Amino acid sequence: MVTVERRTRRRLAAWMLVLAIVLSAFVVRLVDIQVVRAEQLAQESEARRSIPLTIHGARGDIVDARGVVLADSVFRYDITVSPRFVADYRRTDEQTGERVTRTVADALGALAAIVEGDPIAMLTDIQAQLAENPQDDHAYLARGVTPEAFEQVRALDIPWVYWERIPARTYPNGQIAGNLVGFLGTDGPQTGLEYRLNDCLEATDGEATYERGADGVRLPGTTVVAQDAVDGGTLHLTIDADVQWFAQQAIAEQATAIGAEWATAVVVRVSDGHLIAAADWPTVDPNNVNGTAPENLGSRVFTWPYEPGSTIKSATFAALLDSGAATLADQVIAPRRYSTIAGFQIGDAWDHGDLRYTAAGVLMNSSNTGTAVLSERLSLAQRHDYLTGFGFGSPSAVDFLGEEPGFVGAADEVDGHTAVTQMFGQGMTATSAQVASLYQTLANGGVRAPLTLVTGCTHADGTVTELPPVEGERVVSESAARDVIATLENVVTQGFLSRQLTIPGYRVAAKTGTAEVSENGSYGDQRIVSVAGAAPADDPQFVVVVTYGEPDTMKTSAAAAPTFRSIMTQVLKTFRVPPSTVPAPSIPLTW
Repeated sequence: MVTVERRTRRRLAAWMLVLAIVLSAFVVRLVDIQVVRAEQLAQESEARRSIPLTIHGARGDIVDARGVVLADSVFRYDITVSPRFVADYRRTDEQTGERVTRTVADALGALAAIVEGDPIAMLTDIQAQLAENPQDDHAYLARGVTPEAFEQVRALDIPWVYWERIPARTYPNGQIAGNLVGFLGTDGPQTGLEYRLNDCLEATDGEATYERGADGVRLPGTTVVAQDAVDGGTLHLTIDADVQWFAQQAIAEQATAIGAEWATAVVVRVSDGHLIAAADWPTVDPNNVNGTAPENLGSRVFTWPYEPGSTIKSATFAALLDSGAATLADQVIAPRRYSTIAGFQIGDAWDHGDLRYTAAGVLMNSSNTGTAVLSERLSLAQRHDYLTGFGFGSPSAVDFLGEEPGFVGAADEVDGHTAVTQMFGQGMTATSAQVASLYQTLANGGVRAPLTLVTGCTHADGTVTELPPVEGERVVSESAARDVIATLENVVTQGFLSRQLTIPGYRVAAKTGTAEVSENGSYGDQRIVSVAGAAPADDPQFVVVVTYGEPDTMKTSAAAAPTFRSIMTQVLKTFRVPPSTVPAPSIPLTW
């Protein structure tokens, strides 16, 4: 019994001794941590900490109607360094297996050779930042490094070098549709669809953290993602990249040949108002924005209103026919001069006596005086309402960045002279897009479809936004539109530019335009020349409008005719439009 009690007391004493030793060790350790090594451990704790990390999403693509990529995002890498941890380090030599020291100079030299940088400049920047802030944790060594170069940098295994994956914008087709797509600058989207529809294209960045050790090295397996990145949406355009390229090349070649200041070409599908091409010259390569003058960064198709001249006569005659004020067979005397107000007179491009035209003949021969005579049959309100009904004086449904509405004089404000000249495209202004919309309306049986450049934005979650309006608006009767198109066929079959406008196998309707340019409040010798039309005239599928601004030579619509024909021919071929099977109608032009 006594023996048992003694053993119990001995065991208890032993356990008490062990506990006392443990507690003593704990106290010693606690004192060491809180007092002796407090400052050192605080510094180590500061060094080993959770570091925030941005996960960049990719900006959405911009694609043409066939899915051809006009703008996309690729990932590049910014190479960074933590300046306060920059120092020589030890590594195992792969050939000898020995531990060797790599100096800062060696490391920066190897890195600079990969990224085509200057190692001395890198070291100077690091030292400068440390001098300003000894605890500096971030400095750039190189930006926009390609994935191939990045893999080489990573293989160097420099412990104080880090990287950030950054999306970069590229435009694989360069100038093709550059006027429409726009571009990104250092501060984000600058022009075009990149800017206008940034809400569609912009990515949502995610968030993550990782742990860094006391030596500044990122600890493997410590990355925690708090929020995933969401890529931007895909923007779908109506543009056909091949047709856009062809149109750009065509107007560039001719504009250079005739010494024009600018040029545009627009292709519209008749049935739905989709823009197949909207070309400008000069234009911008989004990959080389600095090589482009500021005035050429956008799109003149939408932002450059001008006095269009005789291409507007098609709207005037559609109004006359739709209102019942005239028929194609009406007999008209087109005088040598037509007086308006205050001694102002209107004349034609050629000198003549009184001409006996039908209304169709006035349009086909593009007589200003004959148009003025017929315009008397429309009230000022009617003239204004028909022009605005065709879309003049208002931005198109495209709502392009910086789009201009043009100008049409209001019925209660316009003077007696301009009230007449507006009916043949002088004293009013329009954009190339608006002129194209006019001819789409006529080719579509009098129904104006909303001009469309974007068909939608498909987001990462599958939802689609930015759907365009599709409801058309009747402007004139089908018969009025059909009669105007039939008359415009005679411009191609019988006009002075017949050889330049004819496309073998196809019936073509076209109208020429040569407008005077206002300079300092009066008209000078500069001209804007254009051709607008549709084909096949018997079943219109596409509209083409070509315009040259202020050419040095060929200051008539003859300058635009060959380009119109070549673009229209290319469009008919691209979309495999069947040739016409019946001849053009014969319409009396004189009496």
